[in-house]
Amino acid sequence: MNVKWFLVLVAGFFEVGWAAGLKHANSLFEWMLTAAAIVISFLLLLYCSTQLPATTVYAAFVGLGSAGTVLLEMTLFNEPFSWIKIGLIAVLLIGIIGLKTVTVERDVTAS
Repeated sequence: MNVKWFLVLVAGFFEVGWAAGLKHANSLFEWMLTAAAIVISFLLLLYCSTQLPATTVYAAFVGLGSAGTVLLEMTLFNEPFSWIKIGLIAVLLIGIIGLKTVTVERDVTAS
């Protein structure tokens, strides 16, 4: 896997962290972790958007963050499990993978 796409995945991971933090943070330390996750996720998103097709990067970032947040809520925070949610997450991830596979990457550094 391309390192830049791996960074998009990492940015999505931090997005899940700050989304959970916004809902569940109860202490100053937890709010500081949430703020750090916001900064890290958006810095990675900005960097990746300059190196890869921005529309595909953003779609992957938001989709991975959404899917990850739903799964985190169901596994750690007692959100009710639903096969429909799992199916919709699968459709979302298939769409993200499809976008990545059909997007032609150009060398944005050579101008």
